[in-house]
Amino acid sequence: MTPFGRVILVRGSLARIGLLATGGMAVSEIRATVGRFVSIRCTNSTIVAMITEVSCENPPISDAYIASASVDLLGEILGPSDRQKFQRGVTNYPTIGDAVDLINHQELRTVYAPSGSDQINIGTLQQDPSVIAYVDIEEMLSKHFAVLGSTGVGKSTGVSLLVNEILKARPNLRIFLLDVHNEYGRCFGDRALVLNPRNLKLPFWLFNFEEIVDVLFGGRPGVPEELDILTEVIPMAKGIYTQYQNADRVGLKRIDTKTIGYTVDAPVPYRLVDLISLIDDRMGKLENRSSRIIYHKLISRIETVRHDPRYTFMFDNANVGGDTMAEVISHLFRLPANGKPMTVMQLAGFPAEVVDSVVSVLCRMAFDFGLWSDGVSPLLFVCEEAHRYASADRTIGFGPTRKAVSRIAKEGRKYGVYLGLVTQRPAELDATIISQCNTLFAMRLANERDQALMRSAVSDAAANLLSFVPSLGTREVLAFGEGVALPTRLRFNEVPAHQLPRSEATISTVPSVAAGHDMHFVGAVLERWRGVTSQRDVPNDPGINERPAARVAEAPMLQPSMGLDHDRFSLLKKPLR
Repeated sequence: MTPFGRVILVRGSLARIGLLATGGMAVSEIRATVGRFVSIRCTNSTIVAMITEVSCENPPISDAYIASASVDLLGEILGPSDRQKFQRGVTNYPTIGDAVDLINHQELRTVYAPSGSDQINIGTLQQDPSVIAYVDIEEMLSKHFAVLGSTGVGKSTGVSLLVNEILKARPNLRIFLLDVHNEYGRCFGDRALVLNPRNLKLPFWLFNFEEIVDVLFGGRPGVPEELDILTEVIPMAKGIYTQYQNADRVGLKRIDTKTIGYTVDAPVPYRLVDLISLIDDRMGKLENRSSRIIYHKLISRIETVRHDPRYTFMFDNANVGGDTMAEVISHLFRLPANGKPMTVMQLAGFPAEVVDSVVSVLCRMAFDFGLWSDGVSPLLFVCEEAHRYASADRTIGFGPTRKAVSRIAKEGRKYGVYLGLVTQRPAELDATIISQCNTLFAMRLANERDQALMRSAVSDAAANLLSFVPSLGTREVLAFGEGVALPTRLRFNEVPAHQLPRSEATISTVPSVAAGHDMHFVGAVLERWRGVTSQRDVPNDPGINERPAARVAEAPMLQPSMGLDHDRFSLLKKPLR
């Protein structure tokens, strides 16, 4: 058979092919399109390459060639015909004159044959839809992955597909997904616990100093004088709570801040009523009225946030106390899973001022638990709209959130905490974080800055594939990195209707277009609108720990000089671990 072409130049991982005419017809010119795989027949192997450019602008080197094509050398097929195996990289380089042809079906199947049971089926090759594209789960998860693409190209559907396939292959892997737009709630059926501000319990004392300051000051920089006060009194409030827990005598000694042993960031419970009392006590000792105003403003700030119904998930029972850290972590990160190994955290209902802080707490606790448990229970942390929390611009966003995500990206794999990033603006994502993702799924992106960042993040020989990104169709994706056999253009599988992401921001009483938007429609919108900022009796998720203390009146402030009423504080006798 007449070959498709012949090698006319070799340069490192690149080669140039002279395309041959067949019977006087430019058949090869028609078949030679960018993105197609070709096979180069060498003496000891068959090299697999991808066409990245086709040209006939330059005069042909001989009458035999009608055009030329540039190819990237990706890997080679070795072994006898009955036991062929594909490996990435090239050990036997082609020589001038070696025959080239379009890769055949059997060779494609050899390249993409699953190498073990730890593979998931995510789609089919664009070049040959009969060949299944597999992803190696271990490589994809342990070295992090990212899904990149503009709005409307099927990015969320692709995430649903990947996560559902991971759940099938790794039923015991715990998954935590940050759902920014509340669209994944129904994608995973009864295998996922869906959390939102109505059923979440995330005690305020789990927030570190930077995070609680971000909450109290509504995302704005804190007032230095007030921050100094908080730095002093928060450790003292933790010490008071510890005395409650360990009290075995009637009298309590006054606390010395230098011997407390707690830092301002220690994840130790404390009560807001103790915190406010400590601030008030200091304010009462001041004679300068202007200095007292600073303390008064801080108390007012704490009280305002404490009584804001939007922050109930943080401050419910803030004055009762209780060390619920074990229950919170167990519930958030599914330990034990109880048939639901996945958590979908819906963020759309949280106050905008506190979302960054909440994400920071979740990321930090996920990493720290993996660290202190030596990674014995792996967790996949999927971050939707990742550029919002780990921005490339250090002057915007919340620093602790970026730091928490970055820490997972850099060190998480050592402690069984894996990262999945999803974003429509890669250029706005911290380049250091995305560079830690060794498997990339790139969907259509039109922005040149986004494409440039991806080129810097892709280390494969076929980085030239990124030039196809602007022209990808819906559900089409370019897969790069450790998780796939080759840099590949593929089409994601169809996702069943019940697994399709869809926003839950709809009102059940919305009339049809034909019926018009009447007053009932407006009333339904207003009721939903006001519901965000009003206290509602919403049933708690049965999995969330609800201590009996939640139903009793708030305990009065215990001054250091007061005696301890053991009956009143019997709920707080459990020793602090």
